[in-house]
Amino acid sequence: MFDKLKNYLALAAAYVRFNVKSQLEYRTAFISQAVAMFINDCAWLAYFIMLFDRFPIVRGWHAPDVATLWAVTAAGFGIGHCLFGNSLALARIITNGELDTWLLYPRALLPHVVLGRMNASSFGDAVFGYVVYFLIVRPDLPHMVLFTSLTFSVALLFLGFSVLTGSLSFYVGNGESLSEGWRNALIAFSTYPTELFDGKVKLLLFTLIPAAFVSGFPVEALQKMSLLHAAYSLGGALTMVTVAVFVFHHGLKRYESGNMVALRG
Repeated sequence: MFDKLKNYLALAAAYVRFNVKSQLEYRTAFISQAVAMFINDCAWLAYFIMLFDRFPIVRGWHAPDVATLWAVTAAGFGIGHCLFGNSLALARIITNGELDTWLLYPRALLPHVVLGRMNASSFGDAVFGYVVYFLIVRPDLPHMVLFTSLTFSVALLFLGFSVLTGSLSFYVGNGESLSEGWRNALIAFSTYPTELFDGKVKLLLFTLIPAAFVSGFPVEALQKMSLLHAAYSLGGALTMVTVAVFVFHHGLKRYESGNMVALRG
């Protein structure tokens, strides 16, 4: 089992090296996309900080708390989709019959597909998260270590969620719009404190739109230095990945070849 895990980690490292070199072939485009996303995130964060400072929507929440919320969400999203960029395009890949090429590869199909491309703009999200948390929150070493761990947990959840929503194309045909809309809903709810919601909406944040595991538990873990809340976040991420892998492989049985002819270097 450990040898198998080691082999897949080596595969992931090889894909990351290849994708980085591929992006640097067009470094101006790569840098411009990353910078544009960084600036976009800064604008939204400034708006939310002014909103929470002007109107005490959640009692006790100030600029560092809002910055932590955005930093965890942005860094997790950025890491997840920078490394596994094809997870964002999975619905389109399935709909267009583009899995044909990946089916020829050895080992499991899903790792090859999601690792096959790096998303340039997501790199800007990842950098934004760490820069904002370091400059605004100014954490000590224990907080920084916990923050780093939580961003990878959130990245795992975003990866699983993107695979899950993308796999809907196996069942509904062209599910690209549905996948994108569902993913945008997760991002939107994750940028608000979970304390704002109650009742059925809060139940939704633990199930269909798992924003509580993206920003709710991680932010509380950082505020209280609680390993229990960090474990809740990781547990939600692992559950999401498990469900996503199951749905993908179940849906793969329904896949119809696109009869595509393609050359890959």
